[in-house]
Amino acid sequence: MVQMIKKAINYWSFPGGLEGTKDIRECLKEAKGFGFDAVELCLSEKGEVSLESDYRQLDRLAKDADAMGVEISSLASGLLWNFSLTSEDPSIRERARQIVRKQIEAASALGTDTILIIPGAVDVFFMPGGEVVPYDVVYERLKEAVQDLLPIAEKYGVAIGLENVWNKFFLSPLEVKNFVDSFKSKYVGIFFDTGNIVPFGYPEQWIRILGKRIKRIHVKDFRRAVGTIEGFVDLLEGDINWPEVVKALDEIEYRSYLIAEMIPLYRHHPMARIRNTSTALDYILGRTGL
Repeated sequence: MVQMIKKAINYWSFPGGLEGTKDIRECLKEAKGFGFDAVELCLSEKGEVSLESDYRQLDRLAKDADAMGVEISSLASGLLWNFSLTSEDPSIRERARQIVRKQIEAASALGTDTILIIPGAVDVFFMPGGEVVPYDVVYERLKEAVQDLLPIAEKYGVAIGLENVWNKFFLSPLEVKNFVDSFKSKYVGIFFDTGNIVPFGYPEQWIRILGKRIKRIHVKDFRRAVGTIEGFVDLLEGDINWPEVVKALDEIEYRSYLIAEMIPLYRHHPMARIRNTSTALDYILGRTGL
């Protein structure tokens, strides 16, 4: 089964990706050269894949990617960190919904069927002094937002993938499972991140519990003994039991992408990390013969 899983990498993993200055077609070409099947693109405020993009631009990009033999695995965005779906400010919540609506439309134009969204936050660990929203309030506001966005997701055939992030929220796989199931729609699911979950649990357990609710998977590794953001390391260098993760993926019959999100970049020769990531994924998926 693992032979059916495709390797992908996030646009932010490339030099200039986080800043939005990396040429997307160059990124696609380089990803292909390093052995990736697909690239996860990222919606920004400005640029070729942004809030300003129109359908023709995105359709042209999708066709160019297809001509290169590179798929677009999904569409992420970091904009919801600043514009939270669960903010105390109603105007910010509405702005967040507008962003997600654009993200859904953009994903459809790019030919991918899943977006990654940040599901609000109790607080944001890298924004000291930011607002702190009660857990139960976050839950209800997120539920209301997803219910509002679901019709447009269904219209475009694009699934809303809620990512597990360090937001002091969605701390149990059972809670996440029940939340997704409450919508009774295949267009609401989980964008599961293996590395993000390590300080709070075991990715293989979450995978088995969430099952078919998982739309896409981000792969990162993490060292528990570090415990801070510095604990994120290269694939195979952390504490994740990758053979057990692959076994769990097999059990739930996961057929989509493993998307590497490798941030921050190496200080020197950052492209080496992309090559190393591709090789590590080959070992994780049992494709090396060694």
